[in-house]
Amino acid sequence: MAHPHRHGHRHDREIETLEEFDRVAAGGSLVGWRLQALDLTDRTAALMAADTTAAVFLGCPMAPDAAAKVRADGALVFPPVPDLPFAPYRGLLYTPDELFAGLDAEHGYAATPDARTYAWFQRTMRDGDVFASMLRSVHDDAISDALDERLAGVPVVGVMGGHAMARGTDAYAGAARLGRSLARAGLTVATGGGPGAMEAANLGAYAAPHPDGMLDEALLLLGKEPSYVPSVGAWARAAFDVRDRWPGGGDSIGVPTWFYGHEPPNAFAGHIAKYFANATREDGLLARCTAGVVYLPGAAGTVQEIFDNATPNYYGSRGEPTPMVLVNRTHWTEHLPAWPLLRALAEGRSMASRIALVDTVEEAPEALLRLAAAG
Repeated sequence: MAHPHRHGHRHDREIETLEEFDRVAAGGSLVGWRLQALDLTDRTAALMAADTTAAVFLGCPMAPDAAAKVRADGALVFPPVPDLPFAPYRGLLYTPDELFAGLDAEHGYAATPDARTYAWFQRTMRDGDVFASMLRSVHDDAISDALDERLAGVPVVGVMGGHAMARGTDAYAGAARLGRSLARAGLTVATGGGPGAMEAANLGAYAAPHPDGMLDEALLLLGKEPSYVPSVGAWARAAFDVRDRWPGGGDSIGVPTWFYGHEPPNAFAGHIAKYFANATREDGLLARCTAGVVYLPGAAGTVQEIFDNATPNYYGSRGEPTPMVLVNRTHWTEHLPAWPLLRALAEGRSMASRIALVDTVEEAPEALLRLAAAG
């Protein structure tokens, strides 16, 4: 479907699927439309019949006759880049099935689009190739555009926490129950999209429509492959086994990065916004958490996320401060004492009524809703 005007951008002239193309082209005009990463090699007749004046084709394969015709109309054509493991102009977020395609083939995870894209990233980063840098930037901008479309008007709550949290632990189970509670409260759960606490929260959101016992069984099955080390393949297959056994799970968002490419994305986020630039990913994830953020115990990355979010809340640069709930008093006051600093920053400011420290994950949803009501 065509998209309405959202987030200050014009999405109502974008075509991102072949179904959209067929519907619009049937009217005889593609004037001014932007077409993203569509394989149009079987749509020659439609292209020849439609007026494509001022249209923009971003990475759309076409038959030579069709390409010549649209250029003659005055369309702008950005041809596909050969031999790339990703589509820089893509119009939609990734899915787990897309990123892990080929997981069960001969070469396992190494042959998946996710692993091949990481390998390309590593190689081109070492080369310092300006063309590759441009492709990464175009891709990340397209992903941000797709993420805005997906989350328009949706209350989003972030769950941040460390990647080292292993399946089969009480902490992992608690993070999963947290994700389930937030999803059942009508919120869209968004995480950093990786393993550990991030996977657990996405798993909880996936479990939300199912009976309570489903999550308990899933946790037992996943506990047999506690970590993505040493085998990403075995770790990911265990997740897909859970999805196959209980299809129709709830949706959530994962926002991982190939910058930390040694950490695979998790398979429980229904939509995945994967970036090359970690700074773009971090800021974009937190900015979209309009309903607040819950911080589970983590290390340097989670501490960074706390203060990346505290800064706009402190200055009011994104409008009213959003709720911030830190979970585990001992961790955030003794092991990594972020809470005293956060509380000191908030003193005398409007964000003071939007921060909370709780002892357990079970307390986090109620604290989040209380802080939201305080605004």
